[in-house]
Amino acid sequence: MRISARADYAVRAALELAAAREAGPLKAEAIAHAQDIPHKFLEGILNDMRRGGLVHSQRGGNGGYRLARDAEAISIADVIRVVDGPLVSVRGVRPPELSYTGPAASLLPLWIALRSNVREILDGVSLADVASAGLPAEVSALTEDPAAWDNP
Repeated sequence: MRISARADYAVRAALELAAAREAGPLKAEAIAHAQDIPHKFLEGILNDMRRGGLVHSQRGGNGGYRLARDAEAISIADVIRVVDGPLVSVRGVRPPELSYTGPAASLLPLWIALRSNVREILDGVSLADVASAGLPAEVSALTEDPAAWDNP
């Protein structure tokens, strides 16, 4: 699985908004500066997140962006889906729409299992979890194996 720069930036921007929930709306410039995200690129991402119902925008001197729901109610998967579409695809196609024959027939259940595990992790972690450094125990456990940190 590959996490695009767009998805990474979107999650980081959403985390800035989650952390600033009590402070009120944040301007795009402040988010871009805090997370070292190109401002113009971030504007497009925030617009996608607004259209996707994850953020609200407010105009004016005290304007900016804020989360549309509590950070506990927005998963990391929600953010990625809004800016990049489905979490797992094969050649741009969702796994259930694929078919394989012969020795490749077992690929379909493999892709479905992969998608299931990706969903379980990303749907199971909220913005609030990450912003508070309180990842679910089952996610933290996956990082305890030193091999998880290696790049084969």
